[in-house]
Amino acid sequence: MKALFQFKTLSVFVCALFMSTMIMAQDKKPASPHLGVKGTVAGANISIRYGSPYVKGRKIWGGLEPYGKVYRAGADSATTFTTDKAITVEGKALPAGKYSFFVIPTKKGQWTVIFNKTAEQWGAYKYDQAQDQLRVMVTPKAHPMSESLTYAITKNGFSMNWDKISIPVSIK
Repeated sequence: MKALFQFKTLSVFVCALFMSTMIMAQDKKPASPHLGVKGTVAGANISIRYGSPYVKGRKIWGGLEPYGKVYRAGADSATTFTTDKAITVEGKALPAGKYSFFVIPTKKGQWTVIFNKTAEQWGAYKYDQAQDQLRVMVTPKAHPMSESLTYAITKNGFSMNWDKISIPVSIK
């Protein structure tokens, strides 16, 4: 009888420990939440999926994200860009499909925006320029401070906004 009581007590304790661990895990915010935006631009349904890192007092451009190097344009997996119809991005054709989306930041001047045919990849670690479907140049703009990286789809295209920079990309 005593052994049965000890077993039941232990079972209750293990269940309580498991439940409290699950509750604590749910309360913890991810370091870079995974988000997405959808919209219609130039008659095409566009969606962008990305990890949203935070500034957290760090120097982002030219610091955490060095100038002149390919950046996954988000956190964790490479950002994905999907269009259900062929579109024109900054005056150049992009076929319908799903792409990984990268940028190459510069200290001054235009940034390179990349749509890569390998849509599902972790970060930019295995980025292969030979798989680029399209590269275009865009001019960054000053932007009010954005603690977390966000994307916005507008009637004229989309933008990536983080820190004090906005990268607008036009679509027709």
